[in-house]
Amino acid sequence: MQPVFQQALGPAWERLGEVIRRHYTMRPFSDDHVCVRGTMDEVWHAPWAALLMPFGWLFGALVPHQGKEVPIEVHYRCRPDNATLHWDRVFHFPGRPLFHFRSHMEHDAAHGSEVTEYVRFGIGMRLAVSAEEGAVVFRDLGYVWRVAGLRIPLPLGLFMGTAYVEERPDPADADRFTMKMLLRHRWFGDVFRYSGRFHLGPRTGSQ
Repeated sequence: MQPVFQQALGPAWERLGEVIRRHYTMRPFSDDHVCVRGTMDEVWHAPWAALLMPFGWLFGALVPHQGKEVPIEVHYRCRPDNATLHWDRVFHFPGRPLFHFRSHMEHDAAHGSEVTEYVRFGIGMRLAVSAEEGAVVFRDLGYVWRVAGLRIPLPLGLFMGTAYVEERPDPADADRFTMKMLLRHRWFGDVFRYSGRFHLGPRTGSQ
């Protein structure tokens, strides 16, 4: 099988920057693993977003701390028993225990260029995937709850806002890329945002 994002993008996969393709050339039903390391220039949330943190902690979906120049590593793994792409973002906030933000992404051929990122208890965010000027871009299509084989729409966007994520090649270094994530509410403005720069490590796994 093709990598998850190659399935979602189809021919547009070839329009991604080379470092982005290498980043996500990971085979479903394998033990492929890639680690990227870098620094978050900013990890920020609005003061009122503290009200959302208990729910974020429960579902493992929000980063509760803030900071600048925060070291981070992100592990991407496939597993031999499924076709999903697993993420483990490890934030190194000074003076705090390591914070892990874990999720996994799935592609359903019936939904074309759409993937869903799931956290705990089957809560997921539907994301449209596109290739734009070499970058891979994710745009929020709404939240779902997967239970008993069903995907039930959830109106979480009314509270959380709408997400935008991009990973963009660094034109100065073939092994580096930048990323940013923005969660913005239509009435209250930015809710969460973080951005950083990363170095791509080698892919490991059985050949």
